[in-house]
Amino acid sequence: MDIATLPVTALKGVGPKLADKLKRLNLHTVQDVLFHLPLRYQDRTRLMRIGSLRPGREAVVEGEIELADVVFRGRRSLICRVSDGTGHLHLRFFYFNAIQQQNLARGRRLRLFGLVRFGAVGLEMIHPEYEFTDGAQPAPAEENLTPVYPSTTGVHQLSLRKIARQTLEKHLNKIHDWLPPVVLQELKLPTLTEALALVHQPPPHTPVELLAEGKHPAVRRLAFEELLAHHLSLKRLRAQMQTEKAPVVTGAGELIKQLLAGLPFRLTPAQERVLHEILHDLGQQHPMQRLVQGDVGSGKTIVAALASLGAIESGLQVAVMAPTELLADQHLKNFSGWLEPLGISVVGLSGKLNGRARQNVLEKIVAGRAAIAVGTQALFQEGVEFSDLGLIVVDEQHRFGVHQRLALREKGRRGERRPHQLIMTATPIPRTLAQSLYADLDVSVIDELPPGRQPVETVAIPSARRADVVSRIREACTAGRQVYWVCPLIEESETLELETATDTAEALREAFPDLRLALIHGRLKPLEKEKIMAAFKRGEVQLLVATTVIEVGVDVPNASLMVIENAERLGLSQLHQLRGRIGRGSAESHCVLLYQPPLSEMARARLGAMRETSDGFEIARRDLEMRGPGELLGTRQAGMPQFHIADLLRDRALLEHVQSVAEQVLKEYPERVEPIVRRWRGSAEEYGRV
Repeated sequence: MDIATLPVTALKGVGPKLADKLKRLNLHTVQDVLFHLPLRYQDRTRLMRIGSLRPGREAVVEGEIELADVVFRGRRSLICRVSDGTGHLHLRFFYFNAIQQQNLARGRRLRLFGLVRFGAVGLEMIHPEYEFTDGAQPAPAEENLTPVYPSTTGVHQLSLRKIARQTLEKHLNKIHDWLPPVVLQELKLPTLTEALALVHQPPPHTPVELLAEGKHPAVRRLAFEELLAHHLSLKRLRAQMQTEKAPVVTGAGELIKQLLAGLPFRLTPAQERVLHEILHDLGQQHPMQRLVQGDVGSGKTIVAALASLGAIESGLQVAVMAPTELLADQHLKNFSGWLEPLGISVVGLSGKLNGRARQNVLEKIVAGRAAIAVGTQALFQEGVEFSDLGLIVVDEQHRFGVHQRLALREKGRRGERRPHQLIMTATPIPRTLAQSLYADLDVSVIDELPPGRQPVETVAIPSARRADVVSRIREACTAGRQVYWVCPLIEESETLELETATDTAEALREAFPDLRLALIHGRLKPLEKEKIMAAFKRGEVQLLVATTVIEVGVDVPNASLMVIENAERLGLSQLHQLRGRIGRGSAESHCVLLYQPPLSEMARARLGAMRETSDGFEIARRDLEMRGPGELLGTRQAGMPQFHIADLLRDRALLEHVQSVAEQVLKEYPERVEPIVRRWRGSAEEYGRV
């Protein structure tokens, strides 16, 4: 029987109860177990002497219990002292029952595995794994490194190891290797069975650091196929989208001409090019799926507004969705300001709207009297019905969950017809990465800033010159400008000696008792945050002390100075996103990077890049170069696909091969696409349609 369809209950010891829990790990079939890959490894291949143990390392030891007692120091715990003749080790159990207490008695021998640490009375292990070895011939040490698998409540590592071992022994030889042999030869990669066997059960001599860093050929082999599965699923999705129907936008462009004529500025060539690409897509019979990347302040919103006019002229409605109420309010203000003079009705729909006001907006939307609805996720809640939704604009798409985007798309469904989608992001992504991340989307790039946009002068200053920076705040506020002061942490941390937002706010209040100052951070409730940001936008707050919550957000043209404290601690793209909050008005703008010397080489390079360029795509390229493997763009992107073993940044050298092999498989082996995708993506693919 095909192990891709053989249920996990076919494995010995997997009954309905365990199978139900395994579903939470997406383990439905025997093949799923093979592709449930370890997160890390433990070395249990050598038995250590207690006398040779070092804190901070995991170890296997054997010994006899000399002492066992329940103590009450702060909290109740069971403590056992174990000896093997070379030294003593204490075991500490905070959670134990009467049977465990009875079994862990003086004179019993046991084998232990756990992390060694310094305790109050010497070396100790907290909640080690153990088995009794009284009178028995000691079991041999493990032959292979011990895998640690991703798990869930109620599923023990021992169960996962047992079913993985059984699957390898009985079913590994039934796995299909769908990659063409020529690809494996070209990239010097092992076969699928060799790679899976090694990753699940690495021999003792396997260099664990190569496995962890993704440099081992077995990991590269699996990562390559997983990236291929991801790419093929997006390609297949794209082909599927081409078969779906969408409303054809055929307006003569009169409204677009009127808006362009009334604007106080001209579009840049990049904006014109991207608008042309969008309008071309809207004229097709299948749904547009276009991502517009543009640096902070490159003018994506006006392009979205012009594209919306194309849809409106064809009698369709538009939904504009933003991740926060503040951003939604900003879009509402912009769209209303541009489109209402043309006689177009724009309404706002957010969580804070209720009662009769909400009912009025809903009635306008369902009757088609509102051409554009701007809002947060409130747009796709029950009770919101559109008359004829033709275009969805999603801002900062990675901040929405897949289900949310899918729900909005379904709102616009009419029979077989679906709305067009335009997705905007201010997070520049290097080309090869974008091609892999968004293979189902057409990608447009607004790669120039509008004329008149002030470049932000950036300087890096050691924290010893803090007093100079404080005096610059006085100058900026006296000149009628506003200031951001950004701190990375909220409260005191023992490990990082960072100035914190709360302390900084207090110190600045003392320094400037006459200035209107506010503090904003991630622990505040969303409504409180939005209230403070709205007051800053209105000019009621002159100095805003903030954590990095302001990274993506509102437009405050009057803010012309930003101080980023402990700038050496932040990622390059995060620094760039923060800096993008200023330089939006006509005044000269300055960004001060306050750092704590001495600087590491990496920190020096990051601050240097900030001083040298303000081009987001160049910043993203340098960030990728410097950072190598790790998290994309300073903070983990919620929209990044979650992989079993691949890492888009670490494995980026494989991406071009992945793209060419995907073309080859689609062309020469189309029957292999489905099994490759199902093996790696499983149920994840059903969400791709957004």
